[in-house]
Amino acid sequence: MDGPYADRDLYFKKKQIMEGHNPSSLAGKQVVLLGGSSGLGLATAKAAVKEGAVITIVSSSQARIDLALQELPRGSHGYAMDLSSEENIKDLFARLGAFDHLVYTAGENISLGQLADTDISAARGFFTLRFWGGLAAVKYGAHHINHGGSISLTGGIAGARPQSGWSIAASICGAMESFMRAMAIELAPIRVNAVVPGVVKTNLWNSMSEADRTNLYASVGDSLPVKRVGEAEDIAQAFLYLMKQPFCTGQAMIVDGGAVLV
Repeated sequence: MDGPYADRDLYFKKKQIMEGHNPSSLAGKQVVLLGGSSGLGLATAKAAVKEGAVITIVSSSQARIDLALQELPRGSHGYAMDLSSEENIKDLFARLGAFDHLVYTAGENISLGQLADTDISAARGFFTLRFWGGLAAVKYGAHHINHGGSISLTGGIAGARPQSGWSIAASICGAMESFMRAMAIELAPIRVNAVVPGVVKTNLWNSMSEADRTNLYASVGDSLPVKRVGEAEDIAQAFLYLMKQPFCTGQAMIVDGGAVLV
């Protein structure tokens, strides 16, 4: 197999065959989650730990890191840093060394609005963490991923089914999915996929009032075939599947309760 990972991949394949390695097991695997101190990232960390993985979580808040580590077993690690900084991400992966799976769920609170009212300078900021942070994580993390490992990014159904006022959110989701597919080719045989959630109860909606959030969850949930909006644990199962499924790459896994159908 050609490519920058060819020699290392051949070594690991031979080693795993000799050891009877199960590529679908997360037992003992090192999983790095950027955006892992709350929401989808923390739920994924908890799910991976139950399968025997060793977890490293990263987010911008030391307080959230400390709280999250209280919910994870001993041996889990956490780092607080600004993930909008390319240099921070570069330094992080140089410090971490080799690992198996990278999950990127970092994102700020969702802000919606009509294009006519959009502050373009502020809109660029949304791309900084959600898209450019993910790109930097892949750029600097990929060379540290062991054979059989994977990268899982985060999109959203706004890319395929936007509503009025979702111009920036939809653009970010579409860009992330396209980037994911390009990386599945460029970084092969590392597997690169994306989870594409619908409306999920997480702190990304905290910019809305409690009443507006409650109304959103109720109205969206009633419209879905499953009759509820998602929970972070629902989305965590998709990330878990993509880490464990050795024959899946370049895919955007929609987990939305059927939202794109109605």
